[in-house]
Amino acid sequence: MSRIRILPEAVANKIAAGEVVERPASVVKELLENAIDAGAKSIRIEIEVGGKRMIRVIDDGHGMMHDDALLAFERHATSKLKSADDLLSISTLGFRGEALPTIAAVSRLVLESRDASEAEGTRIEFAGGKLINVKAAGVPSGTTISVGDLFYSVPARRKFLKSDTTELGHIASLVTHYALANPDKQFVLTTPTQEVINCPPTEKLADRVYQLFGKLSLEELLELPATSAPFRAAITEPQLEEGEEQALLTVSGFTSRPDVQRSNRNGIYVFVNRRLVRDRLILHAIHEAYRNILPPTVFPATLLFLEMPYDEVDVNVHPAKIEVRFRRSQFVHDFTRDTIRQALMSARPVPSFATAAAGSQPVPFRQPVVAAPASGLPESDAANPGYSAVPRASIPAMEGIGVDSGVGAGGGFDLSSAPVPPVEQRFSFAAGTVLAGSMAPPVPPSATWAANLAAPSADAPAALPGQDQIRDLKPLGQVSASFIVAVNGDGLWIVDQHVAHERVLFEQHLEARRAGKIESQRMLMPMIVELSPRQIVIYEKIAEELAANGFEVEPMGPKSVAIQSVPAGIIAGDAEQLLTEILDGTESENAAISIDTLQAKIAASTSCHAAIKINTPLEPAKMEWLLDALAKTDCPMSCPHGRPVVLRYSVKEIEKAFHRI
Repeated sequence: MSRIRILPEAVANKIAAGEVVERPASVVKELLENAIDAGAKSIRIEIEVGGKRMIRVIDDGHGMMHDDALLAFERHATSKLKSADDLLSISTLGFRGEALPTIAAVSRLVLESRDASEAEGTRIEFAGGKLINVKAAGVPSGTTISVGDLFYSVPARRKFLKSDTTELGHIASLVTHYALANPDKQFVLTTPTQEVINCPPTEKLADRVYQLFGKLSLEELLELPATSAPFRAAITEPQLEEGEEQALLTVSGFTSRPDVQRSNRNGIYVFVNRRLVRDRLILHAIHEAYRNILPPTVFPATLLFLEMPYDEVDVNVHPAKIEVRFRRSQFVHDFTRDTIRQALMSARPVPSFATAAAGSQPVPFRQPVVAAPASGLPESDAANPGYSAVPRASIPAMEGIGVDSGVGAGGGFDLSSAPVPPVEQRFSFAAGTVLAGSMAPPVPPSATWAANLAAPSADAPAALPGQDQIRDLKPLGQVSASFIVAVNGDGLWIVDQHVAHERVLFEQHLEARRAGKIESQRMLMPMIVELSPRQIVIYEKIAEELAANGFEVEPMGPKSVAIQSVPAGIIAGDAEQLLTEILDGTESENAAISIDTLQAKIAASTSCHAAIKINTPLEPAKMEWLLDALAKTDCPMSCPHGRPVVLRYSVKEIEKAFHRI
């Protein structure tokens, strides 16, 4: 007797449901995507008992005719693909034709739909994958799908569901994602006792985020103006034929100021062609944009939107369509990183004393809070029209992604390529357009969201200090021979002399490395250093880059190396520690590492060891030189390891402290 048999269709549908339908939020995701693909302008989601008892999605899209409504419950039946070639350029959120049959296999499902061209609609009922009833119905144009008793036919799966509040939180998080990606549509999420989300259509993404998160979150973010670059700028391809359009990558959104720090990645939302994705490549690009600005153990809050031709991204790589694969991944990674980095460099914020005090614990990007009666909302938010109290929930399955996973698909790292040219040589881009030639001047930071959405209040934070304010600082003296106290017309400033000098040396080192002019000093006696087997492997990979950064290191047997020279400014006693720190820091990446990332790591370690130490008295002239050099750096607000350099106590804060205002 044959051991291999074909599974019955009912069993196959339940297996597919195990991949696609994990929890009530999975059902909402599939139905939301179908509604958006149907051109709906208004989508209403009604939830009972966390989605376990009932999920109802009502949309005003184009609806379905009678025959199409029946065909929609056949496996792999879809109106979105016609041939295998269509898989190479998918423009819709859904495309596999699995959603309705798999959901129907594990629930009691009722579909009511009417095409605008028909006089009457269709009502179809399923229970556990079996067709129960089909009849004509008088329904408005659009589609309403009700999913009741989820997993009633698979009790084992139902046992794994969490509490009603937790499941509602996942649904609210999901609706939040799609509301962010589609600000021109209305989204309403309700339960029998409360309205969780109600977002009317808006013209700007800023307005939609204001509706979802409130004013406080808006003030913590910097806008990323829509910035485009041609894919052909990175890869040599034949010239465009007449009438052929150039493929563009556009990056836009918002990202947090460096003083806004989170302990997890729950504030990072990434959308590719309006599809919420979980992508290691983009997470790594965001992490790299904040390298040497944020400490490595904290994370920013980012709303990132990538738009590109559909044939440049493969969305057919995961059953739930939450992962993608880019055709030219390195270009997407680098352009995303540099766009965010440019916005951070343009803003150059400096924290105040109050921010620093609050920053003793990571400052969170305000997540939506658990829904509550209006009287229970914070006063500032209850007064905001359109504000929604959304159950707090993280992005599903986002927690397990590590930003140190690197860019490459395999283990190890590759440094065989030449050093990456500066940004202006790699890309030609500007806000909202594409330029041919050199990079446009830096785009001035746009007005904050709060300024666009509401009049500034008396409690609004003061304007962020700029480069000129730092340049005007006059040193008064030192505290504990470690912190420079300075003043200007804006207030009182305290500067950490070690990390300030570290930032200056870091940028000088990188500039000298790119020019090939790193100075080194020879040691009187070679220093023999014994390395671990892993350190030996790392050393062999980066030996050439070490030499270009002022190190002269030679192998001395199978486990040892001899340090002959070190970068200028490094004392002999620090040579061994500096070398092992660089090797261990590179090893911790445990994945592909670009040459400019390696250069930044070496520069950060070298500048830290060469910088002025704490408990070092400084003459007034030395303090003036350090403050002037700091003002000339690209990023004076933090050291290469993410620690704050400058704290400001503004005149307004001083007046408040003395009760003058």
